[in-house]
Amino acid sequence: MTVSVMPELTQTLTLDDVRVAATRIQGQVVRTPTLHSKTLSAITGAEIWLKFENLQFTAAYKERGALNALLQLTDEQRARGVITASAGNHAQGLSYHGTRLGVPVTIVMPRTTPTVKILQTESNGGTIVLEGETFDEANAHARALERQLGLTFVPPFDHPHIAAGQGTVALEMLDDVPEIDMLVVPIGGGGLMTGMGTAARGINPAIGLIGVEALLYPSMYNKLKHAELTCGGDTLAEGIAVKEPGVFTSALLAGLADDIVLVDEAHLEQAVSLLLQIEKTVVEGAGAAGLAAVMANPAIFAGRTVGVVLTGGNIDTRLLANVLLRDLARSGRLGRLRIVLQDRPGALFKVVEEFNRHQVNILEVWHQRIFTSLPAKGLTAEIECEARDRDQIDRLVEALRARGYQVEQVELG
Repeated sequence: MTVSVMPELTQTLTLDDVRVAATRIQGQVVRTPTLHSKTLSAITGAEIWLKFENLQFTAAYKERGALNALLQLTDEQRARGVITASAGNHAQGLSYHGTRLGVPVTIVMPRTTPTVKILQTESNGGTIVLEGETFDEANAHARALERQLGLTFVPPFDHPHIAAGQGTVALEMLDDVPEIDMLVVPIGGGGLMTGMGTAARGINPAIGLIGVEALLYPSMYNKLKHAELTCGGDTLAEGIAVKEPGVFTSALLAGLADDIVLVDEAHLEQAVSLLLQIEKTVVEGAGAAGLAAVMANPAIFAGRTVGVVLTGGNIDTRLLANVLLRDLARSGRLGRLRIVLQDRPGALFKVVEEFNRHQVNILEVWHQRIFTSLPAKGLTAEIECEARDRDQIDRLVEALRARGYQVEQVELG
């Protein structure tokens, strides 16, 4: 069977390519706003401008590149259909625009893909195949199906058509806010950073370009810095959890990126939580990576006018709830105290009275009598509680210890 392929890769991408892509997709994707955040600017010490790509129809920037690629297929390629591998957002963008244009779309997704992304991709018309534990395993299966079924593979990042479409994000940002002098962009395979970097440098050669990867998946960092950090693990930023960066994208980013920084899970969780609390916007882990980088590396961004792309908002609601609660725990507003008590009437009541005196709200209580190293007449009570701030819980702990209780605060990892 003849395999239908997109045009051969070239190692070039220009500002004109991105501008042509912008004209090609105009009116078919949302021109999302770029808005100033006074509160985040005050917190970070930089002037923060947010690009709300989570407001696209599929809640992610990926549909820009997918649409730009679809619009350049031949009639025969459209009729046969296309296939890709994706952790979710490229899948949704390709499914949505492929269905809209009458092109059959098959998506291979890792089995670890959040349920919300699978359901949304199916609702957009894509045929889903779940294979592998990582993007790279799913990608290998997609390439095998491409050959077996004679489909056209539309890569999620490693192609100039994709990167040119993604680069339209930078055109809009710099058109709306010309004074932006630094862009901070999440990197998975590198398509967004390649496209945005090419466009931005074409407009302003002096603009700063900082890429961001999850600490658990430093693939482009390793490639460009000749490092050997381990790639793997469960990250909140599954949208950029890529073990092998693109060939095309890494070649261009070697000459574009000023630096690539790595962000840990705690900063990713904090950024997701802050964006919901402050900007009232839902952003997935990968989408919050840019803000996480600014908060984790204040010296790089201090005093700059920084454009931050909120690349996507497709996060599972249960996961979002966990992130928000964990952030409350880290900030000290939620706490869990492990208290050793004597197993006698009124023992717990006396502890509860102390909570009441300090106006700390009790959420849940667990007693442990059996699986403990304490004597048979002892027990451990774990009390989950809510306070105004960390100081209020610390004062409660001091008061309990002053009354002779053994108290341990259970901390997040």
